[in-house]
Amino acid sequence: MTHDALVQVTGVNKYFGDHHVLKDINLEVGKGEVIILLGPSGSGKSTLCRTINRLETISSGDIKIDGVSLPQEGKALADLRAEVGMVFQSFNLFAHKSILDNVTLGPRKVRGLSKTEAEDLAMSLLKKVGVDNQAHKMPAQLSGGQQQRVAIARALAMQPKVMLFDEPTSALDPEMVNEVLDTMISLAREGMTMIVVTHEMGFARKAADRIVFLADGEIVEESTPDQFFTNPQSDRAKDFLGKIIGH
Repeated sequence: MTHDALVQVTGVNKYFGDHHVLKDINLEVGKGEVIILLGPSGSGKSTLCRTINRLETISSGDIKIDGVSLPQEGKALADLRAEVGMVFQSFNLFAHKSILDNVTLGPRKVRGLSKTEAEDLAMSLLKKVGVDNQAHKMPAQLSGGQQQRVAIARALAMQPKVMLFDEPTSALDPEMVNEVLDTMISLAREGMTMIVVTHEMGFARKAADRIVFLADGEIVEESTPDQFFTNPQSDRAKDFLGKIIGH
């Protein structure tokens, strides 16, 4: 265990019934590191991502955030979950609340910020993701790309230690993908610790400090983007890249 590991996944197994979805996963993510989880469909990437804030329970093993093991439930879990921002495929915005209200809700309810403090924070984050001029609209009035950027701002408003992204662009029209990826790249450059499940290979190459490749519920390979894309070590990774990039 390295002293600056922000996320530590140790010996994690996950079963859905008889199906062994995660097999003895060990992973450390350092502060400020951007980890991209790649792998074929059904390899366990999204499940692994969702165990890190206990949206999925684990069957065995341990997950620590900043040195603290994830509690099973209750207030302690809610507190720790506030340290872990999550952005999903679907935007999950509250349809009946304005964009500003969507972003201020968490900081006010969970972090105890005043209305003014929460709104100042929200506006600065909406500006950061490029949708501050949409603050008083309802989610349905925004494009998918804009909604996903609001979802990123909402997660950031909790001032998390780490951000999880589970295929954040897979539900978007192709022309909206880059605006979300650009937002994520700027976050990465600012030093946000990020764990990202994605099929966007260009983004993975550009943003990742480390590629973690999964297949059949196991980590098969870990390397720098350059090494992974130019010289993958495992047959599974070679096969995966061949299908995606068509070598």
